[in-house]
Amino acid sequence: MSTTKEFFAHIEKGYKTKGDFISLGAAMLGEETVTDALVKIPLKTLNRHGLIAGATGTGKTKTLQVMAENLSEKGIPVLLMDVKGDLSGLAKASPGHPKIDERHKKIGFDFEAKKFPIEILTISKQNGVRLRATVSEFGPVLLSRILDLTDTQSGIVSVIFKYCDDNKLPLLDLKDFKKILQFSTQEGKKEIAREYGRISTASTGAILRKIVEIEQQGGDLFFGEKSFDVEDLTRIDENGKGIISVLRLTDIQDKPKLFSTFMLQLLAEVYETFPEQGDSDRPELVIFIDEAHLVFKEASKALMSQIESIVKLIRSKGIGLYFVTQNPKDVPEDVLAQLGLKIQHALRAFTAKDRKALKLAAENYPTSKYYDTSEVLTQLGIGEAFVSVLNEKGIPTPLARTMLRAPMSRMDILTEKEIDQVLDNSRLIPKYNQDTDRESAYEMLNKKIDKINKVTEKEREKKEERKTRRSSSRKSTRQNPIIKVLTSATFIRSVFGILKKVMR
Repeated sequence: MSTTKEFFAHIEKGYKTKGDFISLGAAMLGEETVTDALVKIPLKTLNRHGLIAGATGTGKTKTLQVMAENLSEKGIPVLLMDVKGDLSGLAKASPGHPKIDERHKKIGFDFEAKKFPIEILTISKQNGVRLRATVSEFGPVLLSRILDLTDTQSGIVSVIFKYCDDNKLPLLDLKDFKKILQFSTQEGKKEIAREYGRISTASTGAILRKIVEIEQQGGDLFFGEKSFDVEDLTRIDENGKGIISVLRLTDIQDKPKLFSTFMLQLLAEVYETFPEQGDSDRPELVIFIDEAHLVFKEASKALMSQIESIVKLIRSKGIGLYFVTQNPKDVPEDVLAQLGLKIQHALRAFTAKDRKALKLAAENYPTSKYYDTSEVLTQLGIGEAFVSVLNEKGIPTPLARTMLRAPMSRMDILTEKEIDQVLDNSRLIPKYNQDTDRESAYEMLNKKIDKINKVTEKEREKKEERKTRRSSSRKSTRQNPIIKVLTSATFIRSVFGILKKVMR
């Protein structure tokens, strides 16, 4: 048997699956050799998370698009973080191209252009279904970690949440939280100190500055009502396709704290909401996080710990997480170790630092007698990648240089008019895009402060009135010296003595 035949037999055996699967493309040996040996991902292992990496322009986003399309075809909902703004084209069928036909002929199957059901979401001022969450839903621990607070400051946040729970004060938006912080060291200082302990003005000032930082990154748009129900991410359309939710984040790259805040809250909400699935044959939802380095860029040690815990635990809920970034080193090692699927596009090695990063990237993949991984990583063409997935038994498949299939949908953004059409057909916009500002901590505390001020004013008036009365009383008992003499006991006795003498 020739080396080529041996290799393809090796790939076919390694990627053989009994259950349902999606196909990424076909294996290659050398730059020109492509066969019908398909590189497949079993649906059963899609909740084991994954990594899509590679230098700019090597095809990462198109790989993400291909995976999203095929998942949707299988009736699996998808959430995409669209940081670069080029994934909305999923809503329109590909116009086709001779190069696409040529690629698919090499892979071994015909190309079919299709469009997919999408929902456009937003956490900023861009058009789309508004994603919001309340401060209460974050809870004191997560909010403290996002704000990167000290232990003392975190303790104060916990006290504030406890006070609000005990007094039925809803914390909906940042306005509510800022108000209760101010109240705790001003009008409500004595009340809170009596029940929960004294709160430092310096600490609340530091917390307020952290909140202002989040507000400057657009957090005031994210915190509030109506809260987004994560179960709306798992919808299926009338044709049985999983709906692809495209979260537009083109204006978020310079706001990493807001992005990481949103991502962590979303993952925490998904984890808390979705039931345990056990050993399921397919995922409930697959989430792709493009430009994943933004999630980890400004994360504190405590925040990183929270992310790592969620990544480890969330797969039991049938959720698959896929991080898309330029280099595997952008993802922390403890997170990287949890990623069962790895798709590595080309890397460039122009400097000593690049070569070191290339060597480390190559070490993330199974060894193969058919490839010099470090060398081939620099030779991969656009739309080619090294692939290793987990088979149905959870064992890594053989490393395969893969010619990836092309997206069935448009590889370009929608026009503004086309985006408006998608939004007009949205079933979620009427549910989430109504402005809601019900009575919450801000309004309730203002009323409470008014009552406190009125009581304080009445007490002040009473005090002034008592003071005035005491002053009047003192004046009324203060007699004229002449009258005092005339009414004195000595004077009266003297007068009576004189009168007695006269009468005799």
